[in-house]
Amino acid sequence: MDLNSVLQRGVDLGASDIHLKVGKPPILRRDGSMTPLDGEQELGTGDLEAVLEKITEAAPHKRDGFHETGDLDIAYQDEGLPRFRVNAFRQRGAISFAFRVIPKHVPTFEDLSLPKGVRRLAEEHRGLVLVTGATGSGKTTTLAAIVDHINRTRRQHIVTIEDPIEILHADQACIVNQREVGLDTVDFTQALRRALRQDPDVILIGELRDAESAQTALQAAESGHLVLSTMHTVDATETIGRMVEFFPPLKQPMIRSIMAGVLRGVVSQRLLPRVDGGRVAAVEVMVMNTRIADLIRDNETEGIADAIGEGQFFDMQTFTDALIAHVLSGEVDQEVAANAATNRHDFLVTLEHALKRKAADDRRAAAERDDVEPEPETPSVPEPEPPAAETMPPLRLAGPGG
Repeated sequence: MDLNSVLQRGVDLGASDIHLKVGKPPILRRDGSMTPLDGEQELGTGDLEAVLEKITEAAPHKRDGFHETGDLDIAYQDEGLPRFRVNAFRQRGAISFAFRVIPKHVPTFEDLSLPKGVRRLAEEHRGLVLVTGATGSGKTTTLAAIVDHINRTRRQHIVTIEDPIEILHADQACIVNQREVGLDTVDFTQALRRALRQDPDVILIGELRDAESAQTALQAAESGHLVLSTMHTVDATETIGRMVEFFPPLKQPMIRSIMAGVLRGVVSQRLLPRVDGGRVAAVEVMVMNTRIADLIRDNETEGIADAIGEGQFFDMQTFTDALIAHVLSGEVDQEVAANAATNRHDFLVTLEHALKRKAADDRRAAAERDDVEPEPETPSVPEPEPPAAETMPPLRLAGPGG
């Protein structure tokens, strides 16, 4: 198998991921669905061993680590190809690969159709901003758009710690140093500690995985840095709960207090297939305000969803709002949106009301258009001049005696 040829074909066909497994031809994920790559034969053990050799040519120690542990995370790029994030793993004694296609150009907020609350969070200068969602929901791309916005609009130092480095950021108005775990540093925790001594303004951590990395991230945010990271959680409420649960019960009240002070917002997203092909993100945006800070501090996070729903002034947006907007615009099918909703029944009820309001607004707008349509012009007829007043002879007043 010619690896580069397979990867190039996958990219040309619009695949987001390319899977290699023994006994199957290469499998592409396009618009969320898995389909085999036409014209390719089933892969054998030798094919996948050769792939492992090729992608680890520049990092033989990672190949050795794979043989010891059965897991590998690495980036791969060759001439003429975009960059790929690669995960290799053993299953049933054989090797399998998942190649994630990384875009060559960093997309903007407009390219991704992100709500304005995301831009608001990107313009923060200190605190913690988290981007969350399931695997493959576009967290990395959204985070890259935030970093790119900062890179273009400020004069600062950005340090990223990733495993592996995915999207490459060229220096623009900022300088950007990107460190890869396993190549440039031993692990996330050590790199994060060292980052605090590297005069950073913005620190990006690929993922918060445990109490140690979470605590260091909170400390960095407390000390006046802007910290960006991701978590595998589905919404803002679960994200805050997961952050607190990293720590033992005795420390949790203190962590809630710190979170209330340093968290600036949570962006949670899910990717949905578009009606006309491609995918679009449905995004929930939580922006910290006094009400949400009190809910976190008092361990009443079940009220956060209502606070987001009532937080339009702060550019907040619920998943339901995002899904309904996509349905009303015709981008996403109603059934697809209902399946992606947190609560299907509640979503369908809310959508029905939204559709009725839209129909009423459309009727009202049509009626207003009809009212203001100009009447056809008719030739103007000059008004007749009033008849000239008749001249009356002057009155003569009779004198005495007639």
